[in-house]
Amino acid sequence: MADLELLKKLRLETSISLADCRKALEETNNNYKEALVWLRKQGLEKAAKKAERKTPQGLIESYIHQNGRVGALVEILCETDFVARTDEFKNLVHEICMQVAAINPKDIDELLKEEYIRDSSMTIGNLIKSTIAKLGENIVIKRFQRFEIGD
Repeated sequence: MADLELLKKLRLETSISLADCRKALEETNNNYKEALVWLRKQGLEKAAKKAERKTPQGLIESYIHQNGRVGALVEILCETDFVARTDEFKNLVHEICMQVAAINPKDIDELLKEEYIRDSSMTIGNLIKSTIAKLGENIVIKRFQRFEIGD
């Protein structure tokens, strides 16, 4: 049986459903660190299953940095407008936009392989996959553009 305090902590940290958090703790004998790893693995498997789904909805986000000297524009797509309106999806789009402004990747493949600026243990690809696991929909980066004064 899952420890209630660990269950609450895991749910707060990951935003993954209580049922999945409970299962992770049960599968790992209430070992919190192992439960996080278990959830990440399950999330990657779920994301792989959703990779072929169509993504007709999404958001376009802009980010301006360094007193207006650097800016980025990204288009991130998902399956439904319901998910596109969630705070979780909006946050992901904003974070990817900031990543583009900070790193200046040459293409989507490079962006997906980049270390996430807020957590070097995670790539942008893994950040997207973990969000797919939380939201239950396929998410793809459609396109992006970075602008810099004098570039």
